[in-house]
Amino acid sequence: MKTLLISLFSFLSLLATRPTATTYRLDPAASTLTWTGHAEAGAWAPQGTIRLREGSVAAEGQTVRAARVVIDMATIAHEQAQLAEHLRGADFFDAAKFPTGVFELTEFKAGRARGTLTLKGQARPVDFPVAIEPVAGGLRLRGTATLDRTQFGINYNSSAFFQNLGSYAIRNTFEVAFDVVAR
Repeated sequence: MKTLLISLFSFLSLLATRPTATTYRLDPAASTLTWTGHAEAGAWAPQGTIRLREGSVAAEGQTVRAARVVIDMATIAHEQAQLAEHLRGADFFDAAKFPTGVFELTEFKAGRARGTLTLKGQARPVDFPVAIEPVAGGLRLRGTATLDRTQFGINYNSSAFFQNLGSYAIRNTFEVAFDVVAR
């Protein structure tokens, strides 16, 4: 009985000394998201930006416990205005109908974030590396997520869905490099 009580008190004292998670708000102005798409053949790889709308990260030190990130799909940008408009349109992300994309973390382990990404109303599991470093008053999270657009119903010029596209074929995967600051 004495051993059981000592074990119970030890366990309770460990719980009491465990640090609590600090919740940080994402700083959209200090954060960058850069997307890169690819032609199926050749070296064409357009690149542009997209902005965060809002979000939060709960962390204990440099271990992320929870996160929710809201992306403003209407801010998809590219140096060619016509391409940016096409990406915001119904063939791609349909920003008028689906104005936000949302990532919700389900697990952070060994430098990898696992969670659910919702684009165009379709939620899919995603997994990508994240490097975390402390910054004044918060955290900086960096990495690159490789996403398959066809999992979200974005099939435009995908050779997996259309034949004989030739040089018009667009690779199914695209990358989003992120440098996100949370304070």
